[in-house]
Amino acid sequence: MPLIYAFAIVALIGIVAFVVGRQRAVSQAGSGVKQHSRIHYHGWWAFLLATVPAVIFLVLWSIGSSVYMRTHVEGLLPEHTAESPIANQSLELGMVRSLANGLRRLDGETLSKLPSTFGELQPLLSAKGIALAPDTQDYMIPIAVEANRTSDRLSLIGAGLGFLLAIAGAAFGIRQIEPRGRARNKVERVVLGALLGSSMIAILTTVGIVLSMLFETLHFFSRVSVTNFFFGTVWDPRFAAAGAGNTEGQFGLIPLLAGTLYIALVALLVAVPIGLMSAVYMSEYASRRVRSVVKPALELLAGIPTIVYGIFALVTLGPFLRDLSAALTGGSPFIQAQSIFTAGFVMGIMLIPVVSSLSDDIITAVPRAMRDGSLGLGATQSETIKRVILPAALPGIVGAVLLTASRAIGETMIVVLAAGVAANLTLNPFEAMTTITVKIVNQLTGDLEFNSPQTLVAFALGITLFAITLVMNIVALYIVRKYREQYE
Repeated sequence: MPLIYAFAIVALIGIVAFVVGRQRAVSQAGSGVKQHSRIHYHGWWAFLLATVPAVIFLVLWSIGSSVYMRTHVEGLLPEHTAESPIANQSLELGMVRSLANGLRRLDGETLSKLPSTFGELQPLLSAKGIALAPDTQDYMIPIAVEANRTSDRLSLIGAGLGFLLAIAGAAFGIRQIEPRGRARNKVERVVLGALLGSSMIAILTTVGIVLSMLFETLHFFSRVSVTNFFFGTVWDPRFAAAGAGNTEGQFGLIPLLAGTLYIALVALLVAVPIGLMSAVYMSEYASRRVRSVVKPALELLAGIPTIVYGIFALVTLGPFLRDLSAALTGGSPFIQAQSIFTAGFVMGIMLIPVVSSLSDDIITAVPRAMRDGSLGLGATQSETIKRVILPAALPGIVGAVLLTASRAIGETMIVVLAAGVAANLTLNPFEAMTTITVKIVNQLTGDLEFNSPQTLVAFALGITLFAITLVMNIVALYIVRKYREQYE
């Protein structure tokens, strides 16, 4: 039985337990004994006892079944040798799994007359639109059949035990219902545990991401000098041939870091003025009707996927700037199609709603009394904005700019398509430079194994980028918090 069906039946048992438990609590409410908890808490407690243990059991059973199935299939495979038709055991297991999934789509009559060779079976699978690797071996067919039978047996046993556990939990929860029963306390403890578990999952996920990058980064630095990485000015991840001498400077971070910061700076020069001025207009000048139209229209830019911005830069803006520069000089263009300016300008357009939305909220939070006091002393609205509101909102605006900068530094798709892949050191914004994110994509693209410096360097780049954005986010949140403490 598919796991989703088992969950659905357990949920149905829980709903029945809720209804019956609530009805039992209603019948006890007229006994004259003061109720400790409201009626619906008793129903929810019965629901939780019916569903939570059963769901946990089904999840653990599914994980254990997957581990057992892998071990079971490995035991059915013939002894693995260098002369085996399939040299890689992991590939062999994947082929058996794909074949087993394909056999599930065949009808019962076909399965009862299943061919013994893959050459005879392949046309039947192709007729169902099932494509398998052409080097699938004949000995895999009975193994795939046995794998499906064992998997179905385990699913049926697990579902049956899960249903019995759900029914037992529902019966136990319903029997516990009494007027002085502390159902509210029990339900709230379960909810508190769920909230704590969700928080721990988020924290542990972050820790796991950092540790996974850190261990691979340490592996990289065991093979490449830390000094050459952080202070090298040459990026050429290809190792020299054996005996060709040392390869220092091939993994220099400086060109990538310079390109990342340069493009982020150009993006901020576009996004911050436009976003800040639009925030001032919407918070101080626009009527409520205009604001209700302009603000959603501006924030619509934030909903466009970054790949769309990248395609726009690659196909439209980049060639336009190149052709425009060629027309102005009457010769070769001085703006490349893939350049710092192209990527930074398009990224700045994407970041306008981020700056605008954050700044608008910050400016709106400035106390009304400061506006009224300035206007009461005879200042104009523009003078009030310039000399009272913006200085008061400056800490929050600085925090918003730093948050936007961290978003710009971590952007990937726009710079992949619009910034180029050349690891240059230049001050000319009309030339191509690459970024850390571009090189992470390049180093992890293709059929690679994570055992060479050329691949491991992506983790070193990733943790460096993570550290930069983390510091910027901490500084921004600190500034915003100090701003909130000032006015709340």
